[in-house]
Amino acid sequence: MTEPRTPPVDSPPRGGWRDSDIWYSFTRSPVVVASAVLTVLFFVCAAFAGLIAPHDPFDLAAIDVMDASLPPVWQDEGKASFPLGTDDQGRDVLSTIIYGARISLIVGVASVAFALVLGVALGLVSGYAGGRLDAFIMRVADVQLSFPAILIALLIDGVARSVMPRELHDELAFYVLVFAIGISGWVQYARTVRGSTMVEKNKEYVQAARVIGIGPTVILLRHILPNVTGPVLVIATIHLAVAVITEATLSFLGVGVPPTTPSLGTLIRIGNDYLFSGEWWISIFPGIALILLVLSINLLGDWLRDALNPKLR
Repeated sequence: MTEPRTPPVDSPPRGGWRDSDIWYSFTRSPVVVASAVLTVLFFVCAAFAGLIAPHDPFDLAAIDVMDASLPPVWQDEGKASFPLGTDDQGRDVLSTIIYGARISLIVGVASVAFALVLGVALGLVSGYAGGRLDAFIMRVADVQLSFPAILIALLIDGVARSVMPRELHDELAFYVLVFAIGISGWVQYARTVRGSTMVEKNKEYVQAARVIGIGPTVILLRHILPNVTGPVLVIATIHLAVAVITEATLSFLGVGVPPTTPSLGTLIRIGNDYLFSGEWWISIFPGIALILLVLSINLLGDWLRDALNPKLR
């Protein structure tokens, strides 16, 4: 008499994030993986600058003027304690890059968040309401698109500085810079969300929500907004690189964050004064850091755009 067989144990179901098409696309591209690692490295260094940086470039008691303008460590007069050399004030260039990247990323993330919230809100309202309100918002967007973003940021920064008292310029410079960069980038979010909203509002699930008495605000936030987050995420990733470049440009022109909290753009501007005197490392290394940061974010944004587009899978 044969013994009853033990029923086979079912294997655990698969289908986690490691089995997704996005993860497969990510791991199959060495360039994207390297860009992600580099971007995460910049964010980690920026978040823990006080622990990672060899020196505190803003601690006046720890700065020695006798160490000013030292070349990188691989040159004859270089010191091991200053791997990338020092600037004209004796500050470690590597430490100033780490702290400067933190300022640049904080300004970039804050301005992108402001532009995202403003643009998504206006895009949802414009696409759902339609009519004169839609026409007014889109005409404002069209007018703003006719001007370069850096010009709009310069205009807003100049107007804010002329209105505010002089003693408040340094205290409010960060907020003015975030507002100037953010207000110059909301148009892309608004136009993209408006188009997606106009498509979604005519679908059956939105019409069913209207029939059962759900208000427009709940429909926009609970039903339409989750379906338009894909393109918004891609735009936000690419816009972060643009925001960092815009901040660096404004700081290079002297209208960005105050010199007491220099960003990468400020460091490049300071080093530019000594570039032709042979002290090239003061400007070149912050410039290389800025290029690597923007390039890695742009590559991630391009990959994310392709990964979230079902037509390109």
